[in-house]
Amino acid sequence: MQPLVLETTMRLTLHERKAVTKQTAQRYQTSSKNQKGRILDEFCATTGYTRSYARFILRNWGRKVKLTVNGMRTFYLIGGPTKKKARHRSPRKYDQRVKRALKFLWLIADGICGKRLAPFIRETLSILERHEEIVVDQQTRQNLLSISPATIDRLLASERAKFTLKGRSTTKPGTLLKHQIPIRTFSQWDEHKPGFVEIDLVSHDGGTPRGEFIQTLDLTDICTKWTETRAVKNKAQRWVFEALQDIIAHLPFDLHGIDSDNGGEFINAHLLRYCEAHQITFTRSRPYRKNDNCFVEQKNYSIVRKAVGYYKYDTLEELEFVNQLYHYLRLYTNFFQPAMNMIEKTRIGSKVRKKYDQPTTPYLRVLQNPNVPEERKVILRQQYEQLNPAELKRTIGKLQDKLFTLASVKEQKRKQQLMKELKHTKLKTFNYIPDEATSLCLE
Repeated sequence: MQPLVLETTMRLTLHERKAVTKQTAQRYQTSSKNQKGRILDEFCATTGYTRSYARFILRNWGRKVKLTVNGMRTFYLIGGPTKKKARHRSPRKYDQRVKRALKFLWLIADGICGKRLAPFIRETLSILERHEEIVVDQQTRQNLLSISPATIDRLLASERAKFTLKGRSTTKPGTLLKHQIPIRTFSQWDEHKPGFVEIDLVSHDGGTPRGEFIQTLDLTDICTKWTETRAVKNKAQRWVFEALQDIIAHLPFDLHGIDSDNGGEFINAHLLRYCEAHQITFTRSRPYRKNDNCFVEQKNYSIVRKAVGYYKYDTLEELEFVNQLYHYLRLYTNFFQPAMNMIEKTRIGSKVRKKYDQPTTPYLRVLQNPNVPEERKVILRQQYEQLNPAELKRTIGKLQDKLFTLASVKEQKRKQQLMKELKHTKLKTFNYIPDEATSLCLE
């Protein structure tokens, strides 16, 4: 007679195997020799145990046996309740004092991630203490200076993720002189030398791209991540070129290369002549390839959109406010906001692994670069000593409040005017008189 073998379609858990063993052991210990063989076959097929271990555990279930555990002979109750060791948690290292100070520093740092916030704290904590913006005890100070990026993200998890908005592109292709401005190839650029920049325009149309509205010229250096922004009245070549010249005059290094998109505000003879006269390499991205200008595109949100939002700005008063905001924003982002450079990207199957360098502020990257003249580094150090990141953040916040209030009031008036026009508009009604052919069809 063939033994009955139970087929298991899935692996049993430890708790389920113990329950099966408990029920089977009672039958096994009271059975005859022949019956024990059949029970063993069923039990091994069900639990996956070896026959030797199954025989041992069924024979001794509920009994004390002498076993060698960790080199010592001891009695052990087979099938007895297992005692779990009580977990003794160590005292909480990062208490509420650390969390409150961390939240304050995170707000001063404009809500950046843990990997960027950790070097920000080590760089600016002493500055904030010098300006009496924050007062912490010695233990809290040590914890803040030694905290890891992962712990920062965990402690600030409840304060994150609140604003996700997207805009639209208003770039129109410029066909003039396209054949004279080459598409950028990386062999033409030295990305380890400051002065090779990407430029782009950010539209402040409020979601309705009709008429004229303010544009932001955004310039980002690839090597140091130094970023400059200027607001202009519209996309006219004149205003864009004047803003670009003003940015070049405030850069802490010489300009060697400009890379833009294919918009007509950049692709024009005026800018081309300027670059040729000053021996600046002028290149453009491929059409419809937004990622070609990835360095400046990411700054369009992280700096411009986060600072001025998505309102529509189209008045001279708003233009003045935006440029006042950008004056303080350039100091805040370039001197106190750490940025990361990707240094390696490898593909393993379907996964892409990216490796980044240590988060460092653009100011420190400029100081560490040997291609920047020493006299300009001295000027930057003197300027850095006079700056207070908390005061800069408060000034930026006040200007943002004024700008957003101005834009929202203007938007409200615009909606009220539109509703008034619709209310007083008389809609014409038309009497429909079917012709003879239509009348016959209806009959």
